[in-house]
Amino acid sequence: MRIVDLLSTDKIALGASAADKEGAIDLLVDLQDKSGCLTDRQTYKDAILAREAQTSTAIEMGIAVPHAKSGCVTSPSLAACILKEGVDYGAMDGQPSDLFFMIAAPLDGDLHLEILSHLMVLLMDFNFISELRAAPDAKTFMEVIDKYEAAKFPEEVPAEAPAPAETSASGPRILAVTACPTGIAHTYMAAEALEKKGKEIGIPVKAETQGSGGAKNILTQAEIDSCDGIIIAADKEVDLARFDGKHVLRVPVSDGIHKPEELIRQAPSAPIYHHTGEVVHEATNESMGRKLYKQLMNGVSHMLPFVIGGGILIALAFLLDDASIDYANFGTNTPIAAWFKNIGGVAFNFMLPILAGYIAMSIADRPGLMVGFVGGALAVSGATFASPSGTSVSAGFLGALIAGFAAGYLMLAMRKLCDKLPRALEGLKPILIYPVVGLLIIGLFMCLINPIVGAINTALYSGLEAMGEGSKVVLGIVLAGMMAVDMGGPFNKAAYVFGTSTLATMAAGQGSDIMAAVMIGGMVPPIAIALATTFFKNRFTEDERKSGVVNYIMGLCFITEGAIPFAAGDPLHVLPSCIVGSGVAGALSMAFGCALPAPHGGIFVFPIMTNVLGYVIALAVGSLVGMVLLGVLKKKKV
Repeated sequence: MRIVDLLSTDKIALGASAADKEGAIDLLVDLQDKSGCLTDRQTYKDAILAREAQTSTAIEMGIAVPHAKSGCVTSPSLAACILKEGVDYGAMDGQPSDLFFMIAAPLDGDLHLEILSHLMVLLMDFNFISELRAAPDAKTFMEVIDKYEAAKFPEEVPAEAPAPAETSASGPRILAVTACPTGIAHTYMAAEALEKKGKEIGIPVKAETQGSGGAKNILTQAEIDSCDGIIIAADKEVDLARFDGKHVLRVPVSDGIHKPEELIRQAPSAPIYHHTGEVVHEATNESMGRKLYKQLMNGVSHMLPFVIGGGILIALAFLLDDASIDYANFGTNTPIAAWFKNIGGVAFNFMLPILAGYIAMSIADRPGLMVGFVGGALAVSGATFASPSGTSVSAGFLGALIAGFAAGYLMLAMRKLCDKLPRALEGLKPILIYPVVGLLIIGLFMCLINPIVGAINTALYSGLEAMGEGSKVVLGIVLAGMMAVDMGGPFNKAAYVFGTSTLATMAAGQGSDIMAAVMIGGMVPPIAIALATTFFKNRFTEDERKSGVVNYIMGLCFITEGAIPFAAGDPLHVLPSCIVGSGVAGALSMAFGCALPAPHGGIFVFPIMTNVLGYVIALAVGSLVGMVLLGVLKKKKV
């Protein structure tokens, strides 16, 4: 659907006045309401304000695009206005906003994302913005939009209207795929920058956007077959199978925005991509560290839904249970608690196999998935040659990490070896050779390293136990700090196991001060990061600020893994800040005599804690310390 189909002259206000941000919103909501697309003006306004509460919809250059989906919207609609004097709308560049587009979308579908993507593409063109601001009336305003939209999206022009002639240009024909983790702003900005620069230098470029609303402007097989080079500007995994045998240049999505001409000229001479996993030359000057980071993040991004969903359901189980029935089975005493605990536990148990499987898949494509998944499961079980069915000492998070990378590079090497086999055996590779041989090798490998990794976990646990009663405060600092050292790794797991073991020695109705310190140490890192993304916005990218909000929930639910993407991206600054913040919180928890009778739950188990007020104070102080350190240590983002 085109922008001009959703806009009309009666929904455009030029030269309007507004005192502040809410005044501008009221003006636009009134335009939407008068058009008859709303059944309840206030409900729609509340939806707009709720969206703005997440993060401002203002972008740079004095532009804002407020949008919301609501059940009170009867049909998709767009309103626009230009203010005489701009208002502070929370734009990143600090400039007032005067040019507004407001999108109203019904609850069904993702039409608002499609319209938003169209607007983002058009608003990248300075000439478009200038002509809009110079429009003397609403009719001219509409004509400007119609002209530029027809040029940018000729395939959507109605058949009776003549579509703009395609730019004739000699030279290479370049295709591109753009994608960012959130699939909103940077995806479309990179696509627009590449297509615009291609038009300027006379090299036709077509960009496919893989946004949150699905792929748009999809590349056809005929276009792929006839092109001279393909640019993959993406910060997440993109399926490259269809580009087998073509020159493929792989870069971060930010390069698509900032270096479009350089990429367009490099694409025809980029390395030829082979879907077997072999690359003739390195596709970019990407360092091994960045490759490992992207592979790790592929595993983490697939793991997090299991952590979040499972962790919150387990926490609900503790909240709904009654410890006085049977303290040893706290969390499963009542039917409703047992139901939540079982479902949450099933999801949680998938966490490490999923992590390992998708790390391996990012390295070796589909042949790596099964091998990595099994390797992660073997790490959790602690299987060894002496005890193939598993032991009480699990290799845990560190074992799953090792399994993921080992499985990925094992299958990559196996695929290269299998390339030397006769072509008659090609069909046997994916259904027999890869799964059987890969499974045997990863099984042998994990049985070999599990005792070593398990011994590391045991040594950490024994060291903590040896500290004894010497200093509760020092013990609180150490345990809480360990929870933030690797956020799910061996240090974290050792501290957690030590904390849970103390619950067994407590009488019914009593809690463990050690378990309380352990849990608060795991809650601080996500909360500190969320606070920092809120109060030190210029230290984080736009995508980080958006995902930072989720860490409030994860931290309060005792899901430390929410901080992993931030720690992996900037460990030198994030880890020390989180460790110090957690250590401070753990020390205060011990000093205040806080005690916890449950091994998990976050805020959901606060009602059953000893000295919950002191615990809240300790959590707040530790989180604020971590936030301030992040604000001081992290550099400003340009």
